Amino acid sequence: MRHGETDWNLGRRLQGHSDRPLNDTGREQARALAEELANEPLEAVYSSDLARAGETARIVAEAHGLQVTPLPDLRERHFGTWEGLSDAEIEERFPEQIANGTLGDGETREEMDRRVLEALQQIAREHPDGTVLVVSHGGPLRSVMRHCEIDGVERVENCHVLRLDAVDGVLREIG
Repeated sequence: MRHGETDWNLGRRLQGHSDRPLNDTGREQARALAEELANEPLEAVYSSDLARAGETARIVAEAHGLQVTPLPDLRERHFGTWEGLSDAEIEERFPEQIANGTLGDGETREEMDRRVLEALQQIAREHPDGTVLVVSHGGPLRSVMRHCEIDGVERVENCHVLRLDAVDGVLREIG
């Protein structure tokens, strides 16, 4: 799932590895999600090590009496010097890169895809028969959706939940 809302989400600022906390709305979204998942038999909870994902995960995990295992490989894509800029600032400063499909001068989408999918495979190997909650970010969630050929990749809302099954190293959406 994706973390709850931050002030930078509201301001349409590129967060990446910038460690922004949840805002009050984000905390409320996480509490609502904890209620929604109250009857899920969670075995473990993993999270990106960034504050916004970790706090979201802790709110849900506490309702299940679980601890959160932070994993840096679940982080959002690193956008380099573009982090902290608003959509409007990016469009103004980097029109050529936007036209070419480039987003930032940090990590490539392929690099992020690889590390996130490897982290999910490791989690699946450690919990072959259990239900696990993984709290990450919009970019990693879109990576998984592309990998599983799931529609709706363009916009992933805060606290969006994507249900997956991992069997024999294959991830697929649970309908």
